[in-house]
Amino acid sequence: MITEIQPLHPAHPRELLAACPAYAASPLTHHQLEGRNLWIKDETGRMGLGAFKALGGVYAVARLIEHHIGHKIAPADYISDQVRDKAAAFTFVCASAGNHGLAVAAGSRIFGAGCRIHLAATVPEGFAGRLRDKGAKVVRSGATYEESVAAAIEDAERTGAIHLADGSWPGYTEPPRLVMEGYTVLAEEMRTEFQSTGAWPSHVYLQAGVGGLAAAVAYMIRETWDQQPQIVVVEPDAAPCLKRSAQAGKAVTVEGPVSTMGRLDCKAPSMLALNILAKVADRFEIVTDAQAMAGVEAARKLGYESTPSGAAGLGALLLEKNPPENPLIILSEGAVDHV
Repeated sequence: MITEIQPLHPAHPRELLAACPAYAASPLTHHQLEGRNLWIKDETGRMGLGAFKALGGVYAVARLIEHHIGHKIAPADYISDQVRDKAAAFTFVCASAGNHGLAVAAGSRIFGAGCRIHLAATVPEGFAGRLRDKGAKVVRSGATYEESVAAAIEDAERTGAIHLADGSWPGYTEPPRLVMEGYTVLAEEMRTEFQSTGAWPSHVYLQAGVGGLAAAVAYMIRETWDQQPQIVVVEPDAAPCLKRSAQAGKAVTVEGPVSTMGRLDCKAPSMLALNILAKVADRFEIVTDAQAMAGVEAARKLGYESTPSGAAGLGALLLEKNPPENPLIILSEGAVDHV
């Protein structure tokens, strides 16, 4: 088990990812929606994978390879033959509801490592096909996401593969911390733009499954943004694990039906994410499948194609009785047929 990898300066993840040929800052644009001002950070085309998770998976693969080969991967030799030859000895394994697996598969292919992704029965076959196209071996494991996580853990223990989950729990924190560190690039991109224009948002809506994206962005907002917005964490009503955990003061596993917000339908929070969000989030809001779908329709009117998971933050914004002055939402993934 990896015990410690020293954290990097917030600028370093962007520096390393910028060396990847597929990297470019995602668009941040201003809109009018039903007479309201609205900022949209559009992750629907991120690095050709169609979701923010490309940042975390690719970055974490790079950092874990650094750890195992014993030296840093400089941007200049990002995908050198020497790095690929050494990385070929490693296989990454994880469970996924789709997008995290795509990012780990893409990172593994970039660096020449092997990859095995465990998917629950509920994950669409379209995601499985895209994983195979990235060179990953797909293993169907269990009926739920939680069962696929257990299968990935057992796989890594049995085979010696590197387990790269995006959720954390006691005794397992370093790989998911690296995934979250990759997500900080998204917040840094926004900070750079807002700082240049001075047009900071008043509220930021962050949808959450296990909470990695929400925690990474919220942490960076509190640490690095010149003007502080209200931070609203958005979860499905079928899986409000972060809200319930924050209320309880400890990690809580919730029960509920399957949601159409498939990438957010996680019943247990990441321990690291919970520790951050319990301190820095202003409030937690819950959306139904129908309300998230309203977010999808609103995004479509503005020219974006997303999913209930990707547009959940927009769905929560539409519920506000007193609309905020200058809100920001993150469209975290493109339409499933397109990602």
